[in-house]
Amino acid sequence: MLPIREWPVPEIRVDEMVDGGELVIRAELPGVDPDKDVELTVHDGALDIRAERREEKETEEKGYLRRELRFGSFSRSLPLPQGVAEEDIKATYKNGILEVRVPHREPQEAKKIAVTKA
Repeated sequence: MLPIREWPVPEIRVDEMVDGGELVIRAELPGVDPDKDVELTVHDGALDIRAERREEKETEEKGYLRRELRFGSFSRSLPLPQGVAEEDIKATYKNGILEVRVPHREPQEAKKIAVTKA
């Protein structure tokens, strides 16, 4: 018996840029329903994008019925800037593009702590 071959999950194509103090991530996700097929999570300082595409097509021609089912899963994990508050992250979906906006906070300066003699 041959071993089952596991295919790698394709990565989602993304563009990243900074716009007005926000990190903007645009992910190409055409043909998915963002309410059912897209999952965004933040874990250990990274944004995880997971999506699944399902397409069913049925045609009847000359007494034959043809059914096609195509599906696939996609994922991508992107590091987030330090100090990002997960509750401030916003995501929108329009025309096959998922846009995630992450407010970028300025890094805080190191604070000097005075040492006293005991």
